[in-house]
Amino acid sequence: MSDLKVTEAEAQNQVPPTPLRCITGAVFAGGLGYAMYSLMISIATTFAAKPIHSDNPIAVNIGAAVRTLVVGVVALGTGIFGIVAIGLLALAIQLMVQQLTQPKNN
Repeated sequence: MSDLKVTEAEAQNQVPPTPLRCITGAVFAGGLGYAMYSLMISIATTFAAKPIHSDNPIAVNIGAAVRTLVVGVVALGTGIFGIVAIGLLALAIQLMVQQLTQPKNN
């Protein structure tokens, strides 16, 4: 029960989102997504330029699996940051539209 009281108090102290904060977050997320994309391309190029040299098929299979997992994890991070950036931009547009359509109360 005490956990619910803490979360309610925290909810009252939260700052509402603004278009500027959303755009700033989208720029950061997009920058991180681009950095991870560049890293992914670099890793994939390095892996492609240096094939696995072994006569043992198990070593070749494990090496290929590890390389696939490394590129896949970086690609997943790239996709997540890209989706976050797009979502924050969409939220900024939604907030701007809401601000323009709501009547001003003076």
